[in-house]
Amino acid sequence: MRAPPGLSRLLLAARGWGLLGAMSRYSTEQRGRPNSLDYRLYFKNAHGKYISPFHDIPLFAGSKEDKEIPAKRSKTTGSEVLFNMIVEAPRWTNAKMEIATEEPLNPIKHDTKKGKLRYVANIFPHKGYIWNYGALPQTWEDPNHMDNVTGCCGDNDPIDVCEIGSKILSSGEVVQVKVLGVLGLVDEGETDWKIIAINADDPEAQQIHGYFHMENT
Repeated sequence: MRAPPGLSRLLLAARGWGLLGAMSRYSTEQRGRPNSLDYRLYFKNAHGKYISPFHDIPLFAGSKEDKEIPAKRSKTTGSEVLFNMIVEAPRWTNAKMEIATEEPLNPIKHDTKKGKLRYVANIFPHKGYIWNYGALPQTWEDPNHMDNVTGCCGDNDPIDVCEIGSKILSSGEVVQVKVLGVLGLVDEGETDWKIIAINADDPEAQQIHGYFHMENT
Protein backbone atom coordinates (compact mmCIF):
# COMPACT_ATOMS: atom_id res chain seq x y z
CA MET A 1 0.00 0.00 0.00
CA ARG A 2 1.47 3.32 -1.06
CA ALA A 3 1.34 6.23 1.38
CA PRO A 4 0.46 9.73 0.12
CA PRO A 5 3.42 12.15 -0.32
CA GLY A 6 2.78 14.07 2.90
CA LEU A 7 2.62 10.93 5.06
CA SER A 8 5.69 9.50 3.34
CA ARG A 9 7.70 12.58 4.31
CA LEU A 10 6.36 12.26 7.86
CA LEU A 11 7.58 8.68 8.15
CA LEU A 12 10.99 9.52 6.74
CA ALA A 13 11.44 12.48 9.07
CA ALA A 14 10.58 10.32 12.05
CA ARG A 15 13.58 8.06 11.55
CA GLY A 16 15.86 10.70 13.01
CA TRP A 17 14.22 10.42 16.42
CA GLY A 18 14.97 6.74 17.08
CA LEU A 19 12.85 4.29 19.06
CA LEU A 20 12.23 5.01 22.71
CA GLY A 21 9.69 3.78 25.22
CA ALA A 22 5.98 4.16 25.78
CA MET A 23 4.40 7.30 27.17
CA SER A 24 3.42 6.21 30.66
CA ARG A 25 3.25 9.34 32.77
CA TYR A 26 0.20 11.09 31.35
CA SER A 27 -2.98 11.03 33.39
CA THR A 28 -6.57 12.01 32.70
CA GLU A 29 -9.31 13.73 34.65
CA GLN A 30 -12.95 13.06 33.87
CA ARG A 31 -15.59 15.75 34.18
CA GLY A 32 -19.26 15.28 33.53
CA ARG A 33 -21.21 12.08 33.06
CA PRO A 34 -20.35 9.62 30.26
CA ASN A 35 -22.89 9.55 27.42
CA SER A 36 -23.82 13.17 28.03
CA LEU A 37 -23.19 16.48 26.28
CA ASP A 38 -21.07 17.80 29.17
CA TYR A 39 -18.65 14.84 29.38
CA ARG A 40 -14.98 15.84 29.04
CA LEU A 41 -11.71 13.94 29.58
CA TYR A 42 -8.79 16.28 30.35
CA PHE A 43 -5.09 15.41 30.18
CA LYS A 44 -2.26 16.11 32.65
CA ASN A 45 1.49 15.64 32.42
CA ALA A 46 3.81 13.98 34.94
CA HIS A 47 3.71 17.07 37.18
CA GLY A 48 -0.09 17.23 37.27
CA LYS A 49 -0.23 20.21 34.92
CA TYR A 50 -3.11 20.34 32.46
CA ILE A 51 -1.96 19.89 28.87
CA SER A 52 -3.50 19.66 25.42
CA PRO A 53 -3.34 16.17 23.85
CA PHE A 54 -3.64 17.89 20.48
CA HIS A 55 -0.69 20.29 20.87
CA ASP A 56 1.49 19.19 23.82
CA ILE A 57 1.95 15.45 23.31
CA PRO A 58 4.73 14.76 20.77
CA LEU A 59 3.92 13.07 17.48
CA PHE A 60 7.00 10.85 17.54
CA ALA A 61 7.35 8.40 20.43
CA GLY A 62 10.38 9.20 22.56
CA SER A 63 10.99 12.46 20.71
CA LYS A 64 13.37 15.09 22.07
CA GLU A 65 10.39 17.29 22.90
CA ASP A 66 9.34 14.84 25.59
CA LYS A 67 11.93 15.45 28.28
CA GLU A 68 9.62 14.61 31.20
CA ILE A 69 8.85 11.00 30.33
CA PRO A 70 11.42 8.30 31.10
CA ALA A 71 11.93 5.79 28.29
CA LYS A 72 12.31 2.03 28.24
CA ARG A 73 13.89 -0.15 25.57
CA SER A 74 11.54 -0.77 22.67
CA LYS A 75 10.49 -4.26 21.67
CA THR A 76 10.72 -3.40 17.98
CA THR A 77 13.78 -3.19 15.77
CA GLY A 78 15.86 -0.10 15.22
CA SER A 79 14.62 0.25 11.63
CA GLU A 80 11.01 0.95 12.62
CA VAL A 81 9.48 4.25 13.67
CA LEU A 82 6.96 4.59 16.49
CA PHE A 83 4.32 7.27 16.84
CA ASN A 84 2.22 8.34 19.80
CA MET A 85 -1.47 7.54 19.51
CA ILE A 86 -4.13 9.16 21.68
CA VAL A 87 -6.91 6.64 22.24
CA GLU A 88 -10.34 8.21 21.89
CA ALA A 89 -12.69 5.20 21.59
CA PRO A 90 -11.73 1.72 22.86
CA ARG A 91 -12.54 -1.41 20.87
CA TRP A 92 -16.09 -2.82 21.29
CA THR A 93 -17.50 0.53 22.46
CA ASN A 94 -20.15 2.51 20.58
CA ALA A 95 -19.75 6.11 21.76
CA LYS A 96 -18.10 8.25 19.09
CA MET A 97 -15.44 10.14 21.03
CA GLU A 98 -13.07 12.77 19.67
CA ILE A 99 -10.53 15.41 20.67
CA ALA A 100 -12.32 18.76 21.02
CA THR A 101 -9.98 20.75 18.78
CA GLU A 102 -11.83 24.06 19.27
CA GLU A 103 -12.05 23.96 23.09
CA PRO A 104 -9.38 25.13 25.58
CA LEU A 105 -6.98 22.27 26.46
CA ASN A 106 -8.65 20.09 23.81
CA PRO A 107 -10.23 17.42 26.04
CA ILE A 108 -11.86 14.29 24.63
CA LYS A 109 -15.62 14.73 24.28
CA HIS A 110 -18.61 12.81 22.96
CA ASP A 111 -19.13 13.80 19.33
CA THR A 112 -22.48 15.24 18.31
CA LYS A 113 -24.45 15.84 15.11
CA LYS A 114 -27.37 18.26 15.06
CA GLY A 115 -27.18 18.44 18.86
CA LYS A 116 -27.45 14.68 19.39
CA LEU A 117 -24.78 12.32 20.73
CA ARG A 118 -23.27 10.08 18.05
CA TYR A 119 -22.76 6.32 18.33
CA VAL A 120 -21.17 3.75 16.05
CA ALA A 121 -23.60 1.08 14.88
CA ASN A 122 -23.09 -2.61 15.62
CA ILE A 123 -22.28 -4.80 12.62
CA PHE A 124 -22.99 -8.44 13.48
CA PRO A 125 -21.24 -10.28 15.00
CA HIS A 126 -19.18 -7.32 16.22
CA LYS A 127 -20.08 -4.53 18.64
CA GLY A 128 -19.12 -0.92 18.05
CA TYR A 129 -15.56 -0.18 16.99
CA ILE A 130 -13.69 -3.30 15.85
CA TRP A 131 -10.37 -1.66 16.73
CA ASN A 132 -9.04 0.89 19.20
CA TYR A 133 -9.73 4.25 17.58
CA GLY A 134 -7.81 7.45 18.13
CA ALA A 135 -5.61 10.14 16.62
CA LEU A 136 -2.03 11.24 16.05
CA PRO A 137 -1.15 14.34 18.12
CA GLN A 138 0.20 17.44 16.40
CA THR A 139 -1.41 16.47 13.08
CA TRP A 140 -4.25 18.20 11.26
CA GLU A 141 -6.10 17.70 7.99
CA ASP A 142 -6.25 21.19 6.51
CA PRO A 143 -9.75 22.08 5.27
CA ASN A 144 -8.19 24.67 2.92
CA HIS A 145 -5.76 22.26 1.25
CA MET A 146 -6.87 19.91 -1.52
CA ASP A 147 -5.25 16.48 -1.19
CA ASN A 148 -3.54 15.31 -4.39
CA VAL A 149 -4.68 11.73 -3.83
CA THR A 150 -8.32 12.16 -2.79
CA GLY A 151 -9.02 15.37 -4.66
CA CYS A 152 -10.76 16.78 -1.57
CA CYS A 153 -9.82 19.13 1.24
CA GLY A 154 -9.13 17.94 4.80
CA ASP A 155 -11.81 17.35 7.44
CA ASN A 156 -10.33 19.84 9.96
CA ASP A 157 -9.42 17.07 12.44
CA PRO A 158 -6.25 15.28 13.57
CA ILE A 159 -5.26 12.23 11.50
CA ASP A 160 -7.19 9.17 12.68
CA VAL A 161 -5.62 5.90 13.83
CA CYS A 162 -7.14 2.41 13.84
CA GLU A 163 -5.06 0.28 16.24
CA ILE A 164 -5.56 -3.44 15.50
CA GLY A 165 -3.66 -5.02 18.41
CA SER A 166 -5.13 -7.64 20.74
CA LYS A 167 -5.48 -5.40 23.83
CA ILE A 168 -8.57 -3.34 24.54
CA LEU A 169 -7.20 0.11 25.37
CA SER A 170 -8.82 2.87 27.44
CA SER A 171 -10.00 6.30 26.36
CA GLY A 172 -7.25 8.81 27.11
CA GLU A 173 -4.37 6.31 26.92
CA VAL A 174 -1.25 7.44 25.07
CA VAL A 175 0.40 4.44 23.42
CA GLN A 176 3.27 3.85 21.03
CA VAL A 177 2.13 2.44 17.71
CA LYS A 178 3.82 1.12 14.59
CA VAL A 179 2.27 2.16 11.29
CA LEU A 180 1.26 -0.73 9.03
CA GLY A 181 -0.60 1.09 6.28
CA VAL A 182 -2.83 4.00 5.39
CA LEU A 183 -6.34 4.19 3.97
CA GLY A 184 -7.60 7.30 2.18
CA LEU A 185 -11.33 7.97 2.57
CA VAL A 186 -13.67 10.71 1.38
CA ASP A 187 -16.36 11.43 3.97
CA GLU A 188 -19.09 13.88 2.95
CA GLY A 189 -16.71 15.49 0.46
CA GLU A 190 -13.78 15.78 2.89
CA THR A 191 -10.46 13.93 3.00
CA ASP A 192 -10.25 11.56 5.98
CA TRP A 193 -7.02 9.55 6.16
CA LYS A 194 -7.00 6.48 8.42
CA ILE A 195 -3.68 5.18 9.74
CA ILE A 196 -3.69 1.40 10.32
CA ALA A 197 -1.32 0.66 13.21
CA ILE A 198 -0.50 -1.79 15.98
CA ASN A 199 0.51 -1.19 19.58
CA ALA A 200 4.29 -1.61 19.83
CA ASP A 201 3.77 -3.72 22.98
CA ASP A 202 1.41 -6.15 21.26
CA PRO A 203 2.72 -9.75 21.10
CA GLU A 204 2.28 -9.72 17.29
CA ALA A 205 3.98 -6.37 16.70
CA GLN A 206 7.34 -7.89 15.80
CA GLN A 207 5.77 -10.20 13.21
CA ILE A 208 3.52 -7.66 11.46
CA HIS A 209 5.19 -5.08 9.25
CA GLY A 210 2.50 -4.15 6.73
CA TYR A 211 -0.75 -5.09 5.02
CA PHE A 212 0.60 -8.40 3.69
CA HIS A 213 1.63 -9.51 7.17
CA MET A 214 -1.79 -8.59 8.58
CA GLU A 215 -3.45 -10.97 6.12
CA ASN A 216 -1.05 -13.79 6.94
CA THR A 217 -0.84 -13.56 10.73
